[in-house]
Amino acid sequence: MAKLNIKQDAALDFLSLGAMVHRLDPGTIPFRKARSFEIHVSGGEYNVAANLSDCFGLRTGICTAMVNYPIGEIVQRAIRETGVRPFFKWFEHDGVRGPNIATVYSDRGHGVRPPVVFYNRANEAGAMLKPGDFDWNEIFGQGVKWFHSGGIFAALSPTTSELIVEGMQAAQQHGTITSFDLNYRAKLWKTIGDEQRGQEMCRRIASHCDVLIGNEEDLQKGLGMPGQDVEKASKLDPEQFFAMIENVTQQFPNVKLVATTLREVESTNRHNWAAVIWYDGQRYVTPTMKLDVICRIGGGDGFAAGLIFGLIDGRQPEQALRLGWAHGALLTTFTGDVTMAKLHEVEALAAGGSARVQR
Repeated sequence: MAKLNIKQDAALDFLSLGAMVHRLDPGTIPFRKARSFEIHVSGGEYNVAANLSDCFGLRTGICTAMVNYPIGEIVQRAIRETGVRPFFKWFEHDGVRGPNIATVYSDRGHGVRPPVVFYNRANEAGAMLKPGDFDWNEIFGQGVKWFHSGGIFAALSPTTSELIVEGMQAAQQHGTITSFDLNYRAKLWKTIGDEQRGQEMCRRIASHCDVLIGNEEDLQKGLGMPGQDVEKASKLDPEQFFAMIENVTQQFPNVKLVATTLREVESTNRHNWAAVIWYDGQRYVTPTMKLDVICRIGGGDGFAAGLIFGLIDGRQPEQALRLGWAHGALLTTFTGDVTMAKLHEVEALAAGGSARVQR
């Protein structure tokens, strides 16, 4: 077994590669009845970088596509506000069809009514990203401790997966830790191939990773690992997840840590929440917390950020896991996809703090 060997000195603590989106959120009103909405700036990979910067105080960056039009300016403003350093591949909008920053439409649901999410990713600039678009030697030459990407970006086009592989290889050459959130989305992979294509690319990416983030379903569908029926299994039982790890580490001996959240949905606003990691041959499991959820989107990215911060900061594995668990839980109490928490709040909850009024 091997532990993560994280650099001590680097210009950036963390760098993400992914696509930006803007999410239109009418709150608890179904979108078909909406007359107004909030705009949230998001992206599975960006969210982790923004959380690590804004809550945890790390120096972070994002490699992404940027379009020169007003929606692009909204996204740039959000990136600046969260303190994330941008590395943009620029695209010009033709004033009619794009290229575009993708739009996500979602309502939050309530109680027995689930949230609904749908997309317009037509002519998306992020899907046009390809190998050669970023000067990895220059970026990693400045020093980067941790490089991260995810399965949603991988599935956007045939070239985005190849770009992730290129970035991972460059990161490894410079001694940077690499992580991948499998985040398997069958609908997305279907637009550029099929499940077999998705597995093939996810397996290629995983072969360059030190850290994998994904639940049982992600491991089964994304990496082709055998496992039980995830629909019938208890959502809070970590044993099946741990049972699959042996297969993962045999097939991907470079993987040193595998992490996932465990979530059981009682209603839209009431979840049971836990998290687990397998690290250096050891298993770590959090307690189960009851969540009163305002907006669930971004909770998994919140978990990843807290866990990664703990590991970069040199915390013990169990403490790093608890920071991820606590931060992911807090993120569900905010609107939007990106954190509004502060480090001391995360640490207090991770240590078993309560929701008593702070005076």
